[in-house]
Amino acid sequence: MNNQDKLKEILHRIDRRGYPAYKETRGAYDFGTYILRIVHVQGDPFAAPSHLEIEVKPQTAGFPQETYRVKYRRTALEDALLRRFSRAAGSLSGRSGSGKSGMVSCMHCGQEILERSACTVGNDGSITVRFTVGFPARGRTIQSGPLIRLLFRELPDAVSQTLRSASFDKKKLDKVMDLADDRQYIHDQLKPLGLTAFLADGSILARASGISQKPMKGAVPMHAPESLAIELNLPHRGKVRGMGIRKGITLICGGGYHGKSTFLKALEQGIYPHIEGDGRELVVTEDTAVKLRAEDGRSICHTDISMFIGSLPDGRDTRSFSTADASGSTSQAASAAEAMEAGAHTFLIDEDTSATNFMVRDELMQRVIHRDQEPITPYIERIRQLYDRLGISTVIVAGSSGAFFHAADTVIQMDRYVPYDITEKAKAAAAEEKKPWIAEGPLNPPSFSRVPERRNDLRHKGRIKIRTNGLDGFSLNHDTVDLRNLEQLADSGQVTALGHMTAQLLEKEFDGKRTLQELLKAFEKRLSKEGFSAFCQEIPGDLAMPRMQEIYACLNRCRLLKIR
Repeated sequence: MNNQDKLKEILHRIDRRGYPAYKETRGAYDFGTYILRIVHVQGDPFAAPSHLEIEVKPQTAGFPQETYRVKYRRTALEDALLRRFSRAAGSLSGRSGSGKSGMVSCMHCGQEILERSACTVGNDGSITVRFTVGFPARGRTIQSGPLIRLLFRELPDAVSQTLRSASFDKKKLDKVMDLADDRQYIHDQLKPLGLTAFLADGSILARASGISQKPMKGAVPMHAPESLAIELNLPHRGKVRGMGIRKGITLICGGGYHGKSTFLKALEQGIYPHIEGDGRELVVTEDTAVKLRAEDGRSICHTDISMFIGSLPDGRDTRSFSTADASGSTSQAASAAEAMEAGAHTFLIDEDTSATNFMVRDELMQRVIHRDQEPITPYIERIRQLYDRLGISTVIVAGSSGAFFHAADTVIQMDRYVPYDITEKAKAAAAEEKKPWIAEGPLNPPSFSRVPERRNDLRHKGRIKIRTNGLDGFSLNHDTVDLRNLEQLADSGQVTALGHMTAQLLEKEFDGKRTLQELLKAFEKRLSKEGFSAFCQEIPGDLAMPRMQEIYACLNRCRLLKIR
């Protein structure tokens, strides 16, 4: 490894030469308290900026082992460090020449605390941050001066001020760790208490706007009805009261604009930890929960949807159903079966984004269109069986149909953003109405026997080009994977990671022998052990780890997937 003087010598030597001479800087350099790695050098000042890494040595970082000894605490520490370094990097950024010259950028963090490649803490307490720098040029001529100033003066100061325990206010660090402990405690109590979710009193569920995940100012705080209240004794905050969403079937009802969907959205995002001040810090949902919705036009590849859709008029086999252009009901049936394959224990459903004929069939329709003429078994006829026989709970938002009152274990009314337990009232009203016809007899769970084949045709000129489009999806070369309807994705970095994972799985992991479920269970173990290096040889700084549920969902929407 070279020392920092070698880098300075190179930069002085190539000053005012053609831009390709910057390639000579690639390598690792010892700066004493940290190692600087120049991993990738842009070929042109107008190209994507260069990739750099800084590895702060353990003795310099100096964070106590208890801050990173367990994964959830390590992720919280990484998140806090990344936010500090990202702000510092942003303050160093400024155009100083052609194209992207002088631009310094590090991954932006939202409200969620995610495992991100931009900052990782090693088992020995070392800290690695990954970021990009636009190497300065005038036209296509190297301007070394600004880069020398950045790398040898400004960046060392930023590292010292953001990535060392000595520069991190102990009270603020304790607060980060305490919140991580308290949230994890709630998470660990869900199963023993028979809950799918917990929402602490005082939580702010409403968001500022459709384009901002920050809490809404003046929003009505969460307050649990007494009949659903749970009190937990958290490790640091002590006694905290809140609403427990019990396993089984929970119906969220109420008038329009009274907070039903807001409530469900908080549960959807409760699978992630949130930063202090978000309002949802102590809203925790069991981490396999999946939002189901209709997705007209999505592809389906050999999925067993027979649990919801039986014999079709054209004779296609619904035990291994494929289509390039699914209808709303078919897509929702497939999503339910695929979520089961991914190990989901809770389904979250909003009638506003569901296919009506997948959800219910009223009595009049059943009289006019005989059951023998309707291949769809609506969700209302499976909802009880899903829980009683398969242990899958459902939280469903309904504002226009009372059909689910009969099946629900708990009915919550949202009235001006305040939840009320109206289970007894709803059950009494439902008793006066004719009970919907409910399927009887055996429940045949979906088969998970799909065996994916390897793709050897993905590379174009020796590489696979992956391009991310925010939260909307990504493309592998010219094939687009549409993820717009995976509403629990929280960060574009997760989409970028899904792109890399999909390429890795299609090209290297799938073998035409093991089932998709077997393959992804093995992949999950590798992710747990190796992290981002399980699917990236050179780890970029723009990845965030998705759940296994989103990995399954992504593959199921990839038209490159081939099943034997």
